[in-house]
Amino acid sequence: MGSAKKSSTASRKARIEEMRKAERARDRRGRIITITLSAVVVAALAVGGVVLFQQGEDSDTAGDGNAAPKFKTTADGEKVWDAKKLGRTHVTKDVSYSMTPPVGGDHDQVWMNCNGDVYKDEIPERHAVHSLEHGAVWVTYNDKAKPADLKKLEQKVKQTPYSLMSPVKDQKDPVMLSAWGRQRTVTGADDPKVGSFFSTYVQGKQTPEPGAACTGGKSQ
Repeated sequence: MGSAKKSSTASRKARIEEMRKAERARDRRGRIITITLSAVVVAALAVGGVVLFQQGEDSDTAGDGNAAPKFKTTADGEKVWDAKKLGRTHVTKDVSYSMTPPVGGDHDQVWMNCNGDVYKDEIPERHAVHSLEHGAVWVTYNDKAKPADLKKLEQKVKQTPYSLMSPVKDQKDPVMLSAWGRQRTVTGADDPKVGSFFSTYVQGKQTPEPGAACTGGKSQ
């Protein structure tokens, strides 16, 4: 009997030791898996951080993939862009500009006629931008503009070579004036800033291609 008891006790101890070894092996495997998963998560977060950073960098872009140009606002409310940072590549497809109306950027190789031309319907932005490159001032308005102001502005444009006028329904303010790299809102046709904007920017120093034609281009 004593011998049987000793044998049973030894067998039980052996099984217990085997169970402990198995538990230790599972623990090691668990630690390895945990470490591996942690490394994968850290790597994924690092990659995700890079992607998020790149997306943050890319978020400041225009729809055509060009970086959205920054602008400064003068004390009297005129917005000024760095003309050298506005794209000037000729394209044959629509361009998604970062400002409305656009004041520069890639544009169609054909300009919009701007020899005092007044358009009653919206015109393609990429053609109008080419007109700005030639030194034109672009008068735009939405449906909140007063008819009396529009009539006076039409007369102003018709008497001014290197200018054009058209509606832009999505613009923020009723009446806006744009030149290459320049833009301002005016209160109406009698705002003194209208005259100063024309005298400064029609074929002004900001013009990338002074003297280029404002006729022989696209008409409505």
